Amino acid sequence: MTLYDWPRAAGFGRVIPKNKIYEHAGANTSLKDLFVREVDQIVWSHKLAPETVNLAATKQVAEMQVFRITPRTATLDHDVLRAIDKAIPFPLIFEVAHGGRVRLAAAYKRPSEADGSRWVVGDYFQGDWLPEDAPRAPLPVALNMGALYERLLEPLVAGQTARLATGLGEAPQTHFTPAEAERPVSLEERIAQAEAIKAQAREVGRIKARLGREKQFNKRVAINAELRAAKQELERLTAGTAATAVANSQEDNHG
Repeated sequence: MTLYDWPRAAGFGRVIPKNKIYEHAGANTSLKDLFVREVDQIVWSHKLAPETVNLAATKQVAEMQVFRITPRTATLDHDVLRAIDKAIPFPLIFEVAHGGRVRLAAAYKRPSEADGSRWVVGDYFQGDWLPEDAPRAPLPVALNMGALYERLLEPLVAGQTARLATGLGEAPQTHFTPAEAERPVSLEERIAQAEAIKAQAREVGRIKARLGREKQFNKRVAINAELRAAKQELERLTAGTAATAVANSQEDNHG
């Protein structure tokens, strides 16, 4: 995971009052209280647009915004990020900074097919915490704004999925066919894979909890069989993630 050296020309540096987010996100009392408890400052730090990064706009991504959030603790509720996403009608990349460390966070955000004035926001993906003074990399090479957005999101999706699989002791396997490894996979497919792994991991956790509570031998045998099947499905999903990583790595190398 890396941090990016946002172009100087894209600098915006405007502090956003919380009440502006409340106003545009239609915040209720509970959400306002969440902001008060968890958020110290919100800065609209950079505007990534055709005129600031020299890339053409696309239908889905005319421009992107970078928001730097300073939370009061290292744990920031995703409802805070979702409210800001709801308030700002562009794709967002967040830098969350706390205690001398910073991490990237973002959700895949696209215009609604049913209503182009509304936005659909998916699940949030987070990078690793890095020192505030860690070296920053240039923006990824991309042909247009849409491709740049995907390049910024891809490592967040891949990194969080890998951490989840590793944390479960289910490191991605590599038993996939050459054809699977050669087919480039879209960002939407990668996100769908990540969400499927997350859901299946929850299912494995639920079955383990049931097994831990059950005392009757016969029922434990049945639950163990269910657990094995659930773990096999999780392994299948993580194998697909490994194939995706190889395919996109090969695409990058040939690009």
